[in-house]
Amino acid sequence: MQGYNVIAVFSPDRQTMLMCKRIKDPYKGLYNFVGGKIERGEDGYSAAYRELYEETGIDKTDIRLVHLMDFSYPLCGEYVEVYAGGLKRETALREEKNPLLWISADDNFFDMTKYAGEGNIGHIMEHIKIHETEIFD
Repeated sequence: MQGYNVIAVFSPDRQTMLMCKRIKDPYKGLYNFVGGKIERGEDGYSAAYRELYEETGIDKTDIRLVHLMDFSYPLCGEYVEVYAGGLKRETALREEKNPLLWISADDNFFDMTKYAGEGNIGHIMEHIKIHETEIFD
């Protein structure tokens, strides 16, 4: 199975979160978490920190990621690992492909006209609220 990751990055004050605006399909024009492909033989945390750095310039010294959940899609032969964390300090961003922006952490992430993932982003955000002590410790 091919693995992918998505990473929910929160500002140091946790009031905003980092999203990218997709420039190609799937989900062209919609907001999504940053993330990417897990390479063969790569462990999940290494892949998450690598993708985060490649897509945003955020280094692993800037954030502590927590593995929150996984989604498995056996009919597609794919799975997605979900990571979350808060920045330790303000950090300059560097876009790789998709434009990056900060969005209010109180937004309606179930709005499928705005957010990718058929409601999964809203689902992930609800679990982040449940586990905020473990994520932002």
